[in-house]
Amino acid sequence: MSQPWTHSSPNAKAFKRAKDEWYVDEAWCSERLFAEEKFEGVIYDPCCGMGRIPLSAMKAGLKARGSDKIYRGWDSTPQDFLQHRTKHDNLVFNPPFDIAPEFALHALGLARRKVAMIFPTARLNAAHWIQGTPLLRTWLMTPRPSMLPGRLIKAGQKPGGGKSDYCWLVWEHGYHGTPEIRWLRRDGGQA
Repeated sequence: MSQPWTHSSPNAKAFKRAKDEWYVDEAWCSERLFAEEKFEGVIYDPCCGMGRIPLSAMKAGLKARGSDKIYRGWDSTPQDFLQHRTKHDNLVFNPPFDIAPEFALHALGLARRKVAMIFPTARLNAAHWIQGTPLLRTWLMTPRPSMLPGRLIKAGQKPGGGKSDYCWLVWEHGYHGTPEIRWLRRDGGQA
């Protein structure tokens, strides 16, 4: 049976869990990441949905492309990322959170440089799978981004009033050391 998902706007409503865990991050999340985190080479988003992350990368002057398991308006060639074997310079994505560890570890095997993944901050304490990976940085996003189910975004609903905390986890091949924590602010100000 589906689990409810709650959108925390002033008129909060309960929604059925999004099919295939398709939740859409607000555009500022990736726009601010590309403004603050340096990437060299092409960006690939393996779960690009409607193309928010590739569009933000291109807006920042980077080359980008994406695909998804299901056609959602961006790429015409659906593919299952966990079966994908092509190497990429950088992978940047908002994964289905129920399989986020598998996505991240698979991406690390395909990336030449960096991997960046949106992740629920509340799950960090239990994310033992991160140990031993080249985690460079955690960007805590503020204010809390709203992540509506994709079907609602396609229907024209506007995000607002996020209730859950999210972060970007950024790995860099060759990095050894203690990961740092930084704030990624929607308004671009310094924390």
